[in-house]
Parts: sequence; structure tokens; C-alpha cells
Amino acid sequence: MMFAPPGRRPWRAAALALCALALTACTRGQPPVDFITDGNPPKLSDWHLMAADGGRLVLNNGVVPYDLNTPLFTDYAQKLRTIWMPKGSSATYQADTAFDFPVGTIISKTFFYPRQPGMGAGADAGKPDAVLATYDSSRNGGERLDLANVRLIETRLLVRRKTGWIALPYVWNAEQTDAVLARTGQQVALDVQHEDGSHRPLTYVVPNVNQCASCHVADLKTRQFQPIGPKARHLNRDYTHDGVTENQLAYLTRIGYLTGAPAPQAAPRNANWRDDKQTLDARARAYLDINCAHCHNDKGAANTTALHLNIGAPADLHLGLCKPPVAAGAGTGGRQYGIMPGKPDESIMLYRLASAETGVMMPELGRGSVHAEGVALIRAWIAAMPPGCGH
Repeated sequence: MMFAPPGRRPWRAAALALCALALTACTRGQPPVDFITDGNPPKLSDWHLMAADGGRLVLNNGVVPYDLNTPLFTDYAQKLRTIWMPKGSSATYQADTAFDFPVGTIISKTFFYPRQPGMGAGADAGKPDAVLATYDSSRNGGERLDLANVRLIETRLLVRRKTGWIALPYVWNAEQTDAVLARTGQQVALDVQHEDGSHRPLTYVVPNVNQCASCHVADLKTRQFQPIGPKARHLNRDYTHDGVTENQLAYLTRIGYLTGAPAPQAAPRNANWRDDKQTLDARARAYLDINCAHCHNDKGAANTTALHLNIGAPADLHLGLCKPPVAAGAGTGGRQYGIMPGKPDESIMLYRLASAETGVMMPELGRGSVHAEGVALIRAWIAAMPPGCGH
């Protein structure tokens, strides 16, 4: 629910109240969110987080959408992210790591694609769904996704139970009415039209629950499973809730979902990788942070490589500058260093980002295609570095 801050004009507060009332009416048909304390519910609808209703994907009361400054690349899929917490509970702010979420928290991420124009739901039954690889979200319908214009693929849940976090992937049916648990993963055939007009087939891979752990285990020693996106530096940005734009950290604090957060200007903030008004270095580091650093840090699954790509890691060998590989094998492509400053085509990092070949590509999971725009960013970043290695 949105409350008018002190000093807001009465007519504006009344308008906001009417907007909130209208949104509540949209969710009135849904039972309250059900935090299921054990077992693996077979359908996404068992949780009552969201429902396909009237041609829209409607979030339930208390299910709060959010976004990241720079998102993880997943084969050009767009994403609707949400957080729900039991009434009266809140997450505790932490500056550098994921917030400390209470038992009962459910974090969801719904992966979807805009449909190719004229290719509505069921238009080509039995054939790969015709979708777009685009950053344009104008036809999506906002946080109430328009199912005539988008193809829902999967919704992943992170559920905070007493024993810790669990991951549950749900795959949406062809009718777009519900999603079914797919603990062993699944594949979805798509016909993807890119912004240059080309069409490329894609087998979208839904990960199995064990693969989820390979990215979400933040510390190999403790085997601690953690969310990746809900960190201060990713969330410290504006978002429009119910027609009102507000910083996400401030909003989550105001609605009682977050405690202990400083003012947004005092919190860390990653760059938006697509915002060319921000520095090339900030954009590239933000891109590597979200796409690579959940493994490439001093405690993660790739800690033995000594390649640390998290924000705050020093810009030296740990970033790959003039760093020989530890055990990359074919992943080097015959290149000598992780990053050869000034020479992107001689850098292992760019070679692996530009590949979709198993055993070569990085990240190893979560994509089956090359992120052309991300590769272009890292190429420009390396090319802009003063050339040469001093050893």
C-alpha cells in the first residue's frame, strides 16, 4: 500500500489511495500468499504469489516487484522479480552481501519474452514460440504482464525455510495458466527474432535444483545458500510502484520490508551497464559483478582461480589484468592472459564471454547464446585500458 508522504497535497494522496484500492481489487480473487513450510508444492499457484487472470499476470497483495541496476543475462529473457515476507517481518540491511531475510521470505523471478508482433498465444501451436530478443518493454504491461504480448517461460522461487533457502523452478504451461515444478530442469524451444531482424533457434534451458546451488552457494566452506540479486548495490535505484517513483531501498524501508538501511546516497550503488552517461569502467565492473562474481570471488566456487570479479576487488591480477590462467584448458583459446590491457582479442575473458561452446563459455550456466551487447561492452572496456603487461 502506498502512503502519501508529509506535505503531499490532499488530492494527490486521495488519487494514490484510489490507485491502491484499484490494485487491491485486482488481487481480491486470490487467496492470501501461502508460505509452505515443507515439501515441494507441484504448482506455482499453490503458493498464491501471482495468478494469470483476465489476460494478465497479477501479483498478490504484499508481493513487491523490484529491479536491479544491472541484471544477469539469461538468453535475452526479461524478468519480473518479486519479494514477499510474512506480515510483521523484515529483512536486515547488509552493505555488501545479500540482505538477511527472515524465515518465511519468498523471492520470485519470472522469466519471459515479448512475443513477436502478430504471434499471440497459441498462434503457432506445435511450433517453437516466436519471441523477441529485445530490451524494449513497452508492450509488456508493466508489473501486470500482458499475456497476449509476452510468453512466460519459468518462475524460480527462493524460499527461506527454518533449515535455510531452497530453490524451486516452475515451468509455465503452453496455455499460460499455471507453472509446474521441474526439479530436474526442462528445455523450451523458441524462435528468437533479434533486433537486427535475424531469427535464431534457441533451446532455453531451465536449470535443475542442483544447478541452482552451483551459483547460489556464496561460501564454499560454509555451503551457505544465498540470494544473488537482493543486495544494496543492485537495488539502490528508482522503481515505480503503483504509479509513484521512489528509490527501492527507501520504499522497502517505508513498507516495513527492510530495516537498518542508510539513506540511498550513503548506500553502495552499481552502475547501469546500458547507461552510457556512466563511466565505461563502472558499467563493465557492474556487468562482471552480476554475471560472474557469484562464483568469481574469494569465497565462491571459482575462488581457486584467483580471478575476483566482484565490485570492490582490486584492479590487479585478481581482476585478470596480465594474469595467466590457472586451469582453463580449452577455455584460453591459446591466449596468454585473462585480460591483456588494450588488446581485447588477446584476452581470455572476452574469448570466453563471446563463446557459446560448452567447456569454453563463461558463465558456464544460464545461457545458450552469446550476449552481443555485453561482449561489446567488455571489448570496449579492455580496449580502453593502457596497453602492456609489465612482467
